[in-house]
Amino acid sequence: MNTTSASAAEPAAAAPGRIVLLTTSHRVAPGLLSWPAWQALRTADRVLCADAAHPQLPYLREAGITVSEASPTAEELVAACAGGRTAVVVATGEGEPALTDGLARLAGSGRVFMPELELLPASYDLPGARLLDLVQVMDRIRVECPWSAQRTHRGLAKYAIEEAYELVEAIEDGDRDELREELGDVLLQVVFHARIAEEDPEEPFSVDDVAGGIVAKLIHRHPHVFGEETAATPEEVKEHWLRTKAEEKQRTSVTEGVPLHQPGLALAAKLASRVRTAGLDVPLPRGEGIGYELLALAARAEAEGVDPEAALRAAARAYRDAIKQKETA
Repeated sequence: MNTTSASAAEPAAAAPGRIVLLTTSHRVAPGLLSWPAWQALRTADRVLCADAAHPQLPYLREAGITVSEASPTAEELVAACAGGRTAVVVATGEGEPALTDGLARLAGSGRVFMPELELLPASYDLPGARLLDLVQVMDRIRVECPWSAQRTHRGLAKYAIEEAYELVEAIEDGDRDELREELGDVLLQVVFHARIAEEDPEEPFSVDDVAGGIVAKLIHRHPHVFGEETAATPEEVKEHWLRTKAEEKQRTSVTEGVPLHQPGLALAAKLASRVRTAGLDVPLPRGEGIGYELLALAARAEAEGVDPEAALRAAARAYRDAIKQKETA
């Protein structure tokens, strides 16, 4: 009788059990976990978390799950799973490297009957989630960095121009690593200005307001995507864009909205583009000097679909190369 009972108990005692390492993203609201994660939590024999301030804990406890605030060693966790039990470890932001390294050593030793090990992501980052990190980092820098804390929109303006030029250079050079970095620098300017704008005492706005504004604009200007309009060609898309833009702006002149502080060739080409798109017959002004000649060249380039600024930069680069070649000859 006793022998039979002992034999029946041996398989249960020898069952290795299961360890689930539950990871969550701090970029997703606490409590929004996947269904497999909730199943694992509800069926576990023990749920443990080393961080008493973990943002998930209040929501787990509200759901009726008992969480032990403990940081067991690998050996202790393996022992806790003996007899076929399941332990779920709610990972901290660091990912429990000491525990996972310890489990790996135990498994590699070959001397321990290891539980089944499972890494279970309980929440996933959506595309663009790292932008939340950027906003948080910028917020801290604005508060704690003496230089950043004193910046103003006007003081930062020159950096936006510099970063835009560096982005264009990376694009024209075809350097993918440089392109990624320069896009980040341009994005920083947007987030930095938005963070400064939050402090305005009369008309504050945040990066969410900036994002919300451009989302609304894009939806409105793409009725062929988000509405009932149709557009089969780029020309039809541009027609939709210009029509909806005109409705939004209610401008009295095609020259409104053209920034006069942009480089001269770009300014001339933009004005020529506005005139051509509006179907206006406005002859170029006649005058003496290189300025009028450049104006005519910029208008001609725009009509031929050429960016005069890019064309001049390409020619200037060729000139630079010729200079360097002469210097080393």
